[in-house]
Amino acid sequence: MPNPRSYLVLASQRSGSTLLVETLRATGIAGHPQEFFQYLPHSGLAPQPREWFATVDDPAVVDLLDPLDHGTPITEDAVAWRDRILLEGSTPNGVWGGKLMWNQTPLLVDRAAGLPGRSGDDLQSAIADTVGEVAFVKVTRRNVVEQAVSFWRAVQTRVWRGATAPELDARAEYHRDGIAHLVRVLRDQETGWRAWFADTGITPIEVDYDDLAGDTSAVLDRVLKALDLEPQHLPERALHKQGNTRSSEWADRYLDDAERWGLPT
Repeated sequence: MPNPRSYLVLASQRSGSTLLVETLRATGIAGHPQEFFQYLPHSGLAPQPREWFATVDDPAVVDLLDPLDHGTPITEDAVAWRDRILLEGSTPNGVWGGKLMWNQTPLLVDRAAGLPGRSGDDLQSAIADTVGEVAFVKVTRRNVVEQAVSFWRAVQTRVWRGATAPELDARAEYHRDGIAHLVRVLRDQETGWRAWFADTGITPIEVDYDDLAGDTSAVLDRVLKALDLEPQHLPERALHKQGNTRSSEWADRYLDDAERWGLPT
């Protein structure tokens, strides 16, 4: 049998990457992939809603988002950080899994800078020095407007996975400029990943959001085979799509606004 492969799922927010990593995790043979690299050093927290809108000064947008939590600064040293990530992300067969968003790449590079015996100071070196040799799995959602709508709802409700309670969903409000900002953020992230692949010559395992949502089992089998792991019976699906008719209505409304106001799509 080939040696099992460790892997890093590369994505942007609301692209379906959580469905993929949770399905891989449920197999029991494909690591325990988590979003290890999202935590900001000044707070120990993932980026909060208002931090995604740090360059937006329109109160009509910002006031729809919760105030910032102070959190607790990270004090863990780089070696302890690396050792914990390797332990928490691995299954007994030696496979490690993780997830990385483009906005998190500077955080990974900065944290890896404190490791001894560095092989370089770029992103590729930071990944290798932190988690070793990995295969790359790129998840892409082609409909960026729908992705941004999902993102905009999530930053208002702070529900990032699973069903949103009706009372929380009701607090989310449509705002074309909030969605437009996130369309730009997501476009920039995709541009960043594609430029990095071109610069490094990396060819990732490609996963399309629509394929993943439509036939999760087939995508799981394809990814496992690419990682030299045995295909598995699809675990009971742990996540359900959060989008609903409201998401579709907002996406259509935004497309109308984009045409009228010259907003990005």
